[in-house]
Amino acid sequence: MSILDPATGHLVGAVPVGGVTGHEVAASPDGRTAYVPIYGNSGVAKPGTDGSTMAIIDIPSGKVTGTVDFGHGVRPHCPIFDSGSNQLYVTTELDKDITIVDPKTLKIVGTIPTTQDFSHMLALSHDGNRGYTANVKPGTVSVLDMKARKTIAVIPISAYTQRISVSRDDRMAFTADQTQPRLAVIDTSSNQVKNWVALPGEGYGTGATLDGHWLLVTVPSANQVAVVDLTTLKVAKTIDVPEAPQEVLLNPDGHTAYISCNVKGQVAVIDLSEWKVKTLIDAGKGADGLAWAK
Repeated sequence: MSILDPATGHLVGAVPVGGVTGHEVAASPDGRTAYVPIYGNSGVAKPGTDGSTMAIIDIPSGKVTGTVDFGHGVRPHCPIFDSGSNQLYVTTELDKDITIVDPKTLKIVGTIPTTQDFSHMLALSHDGNRGYTANVKPGTVSVLDMKARKTIAVIPISAYTQRISVSRDDRMAFTADQTQPRLAVIDTSSNQVKNWVALPGEGYGTGATLDGHWLLVTVPSANQVAVVDLTTLKVAKTIDVPEAPQEVLLNPDGHTAYISCNVKGQVAVIDLSEWKVKTLIDAGKGADGLAWAK
């Protein structure tokens, strides 16, 4: 796991997490602890090893201080720390569920079924009551009641979908069709696809700006970030970035976005007032998952 200083734009540390391979990362609200699931040696829905652990990292010391053992191969992938419930959620694909971990004891305290294969990524509503998983193949989105710990809807998207995020007002969820250059816009009140946004290529990671007006969408095949106007649901502009952009992370100050660029091992820093890359941070080979640790 790489540790980057956004103030200086430099890589300040790299922590060996053990195992093959950590894909995503979450940070605790106090910024002291990182959680890295060890997924396996393949891409999603492809043959390979099945990871069964999650590394716990003390960020100030840059050391692994603990492990969560899921007990069997589950391909753990996307961790999210819900500060409202003080629980850590982790997608556990091969069990078709979300595993709930107590961050204090590092014990598994429950699960939430998604009822679908390859629930790869998870997004939460801002009150923590709803969860949305992108189920890569069969290309669906599961809508979860996080408190009742059950699936309340399954939304068909396409044969293959990737990544998911929620608008700042929680009225929309977004996931990228991997068979066509378009983004599904889900109405969270009806749990149905209400619109499609045409993209310059197949989309991937998404993230809404803090003012709720714009959605940044990575387009790996075009080496671009598409900027979608959430009022018109159309691409307003594109930003060129290094090869194979993956994930979008918004700085809490609302002025900056970070885009992991896999092939070059860089993070592109985008100035949201000028809509251009202002610097590139060398992050290490295979830059992908991003998390903010204050």
